[in-house]
Amino acid sequence: MYHSVGVRSHDPNNLVVTPDRFEEQMAALKRRGLRGVSVAELVAARAAGSARGLVGLTFDDGYTDVVENALPILQSFGFSGTFYILAGRIGGANEWDEGTPWPLVDEAGIRRWADAGFEVGSHGMMHVALAGVEPDVLRREVADSREKLAGLLGKPPSGYCYAYGSMDAAARSAVAEAGYDHATAVISRVSLGPYALPRIWIGQVHTSKHILKMLYTYRLHRRISGRHAL
Repeated sequence: MYHSVGVRSHDPNNLVVTPDRFEEQMAALKRRGLRGVSVAELVAARAAGSARGLVGLTFDDGYTDVVENALPILQSFGFSGTFYILAGRIGGANEWDEGTPWPLVDEAGIRRWADAGFEVGSHGMMHVALAGVEPDVLRREVADSREKLAGLLGKPPSGYCYAYGSMDAAARSAVAEAGYDHATAVISRVSLGPYALPRIWIGQVHTSKHILKMLYTYRLHRRISGRHAL
């Protein structure tokens, strides 16, 4: 689970990975014979029993630097990934975080990602924690965001990502009813099915050795918690 791939002087939430570190992490996967893919591709491969050697790569919030920096690195390795977009903040900034706002991708950037053959998913409209919200908020964040992205991309996104990893049974049901095939959360000790796929946070502190160790540990976790994990 990545967020920003760039160089920033202020990163209070440890969301930034520099391009050099990101390239190092991708190279570590490549050396082990692994391939980074989108969530949609991984989910389909799992269903077909052909997911061996695949690693799901996701980028939350829709930062501009993901298209500028991560996209060409992914392409150089023959990898892909899923970019989760805030449909109500396209071309805006991450106003929900403290400090200097970071720019969010515009429509041209989203199309550039999609035109590369990479998956675009919904991160909601405004970056709202969904656990316990009113039905109208849930509908706006889940269904309306899908409709808006469908208008931009020419097809509705198949994947959703919960802001802050916050969700409950009502949120998972809303995602399913809106027509999504799957949704991602954060790591969990309990398997909640395809609408709460767990992920691991990856940051600047993680070297290539860390990445491979975390991957081994996570795969062990997946075997213990059930098959619904990335």
